[in-house]
Amino acid sequence: MNGKENELRCATSKDRFGHFAASASTCLGSRWAFATAIAVILVWAITGPIYHYSDTWQLLINTGTTIVTFLMVFLIQNTQNRDARAINLKLDELIHSISTAKNQMINIEHLSDEDLDLIAEKYKLIQSEPDAPPQTEDAKETTAP
Repeated sequence: MNGKENELRCATSKDRFGHFAASASTCLGSRWAFATAIAVILVWAITGPIYHYSDTWQLLINTGTTIVTFLMVFLIQNTQNRDARAINLKLDELIHSISTAKNQMINIEHLSDEDLDLIAEKYKLIQSEPDAPPQTEDAKETTAP
């Protein structure tokens, strides 16, 4: 194992909540978790007549679903934040690796909404321009004085 792989493994093991959230998200997003949720609802519905549809019977499902929903919000948000960050880093790498790309676009997700609106307007103007063939490095050299 080289140093980079070891560094990545150590960094990953330090983020226990991130690892837990990713694992929980994978498990809770499976068809088995959905089937389990359906089974819980069916058991709850079937026991309704047994408990005469009492307030306690209704409170049980209301409280359970509220707690699960509350906890899931944080797991989902953590997973979305991590995924968005990874995608942005991958896009930054692509921007960096393409010679004609503008390096100023790296990390623009940290700009204000107003700054992002200005950039979006710039690209709307570019989109509305007639299609011109992109100028390659070879073409730039031959057209240079």
